[in-house]
Amino acid sequence: VQLQASGGGLVQAGGSLRLSCAATGSIYNVRTMGWYRQAPEKQRELVANVNAGGITNYADSVKGRFTITRDNAKNTVYLQMDSLKAEDTAVYYCNALVYSDMWSGGTYWGQGTQVTVSS
Repeated sequence: VQLQASGGGLVQAGGSLRLSCAATGSIYNVRTMGWYRQAPEKQRELVANVNAGGITNYADSVKGRFTITRDNAKNTVYLQMDSLKAEDTAVYYCNALVYSDMWSGGTYWGQGTQVTVSS
């Protein structure tokens, strides 16, 4: 199983970016999918996640600005980031709990995509 993330870049404060992450490989089903971020000299933190039923969870710092969605048919998760702030600058990692059959599952990480917000 691999997670391929895309969509990062450089944007001015107040702007928007959309991240995408697709899970590929031997997949039976994908349960929770989400995004984490890690800024320089800080610990990796949860940004948002969404379970297979569409229930979402957000960090307080992004509520009202970021929206996480998923396309179960494509095993893809998206993160729409609006009203970006300088403090959103970080490397963003996608994460997914993937089952390869009814009994075997594991947590996978994407390669990380840089988001830089200039103030």
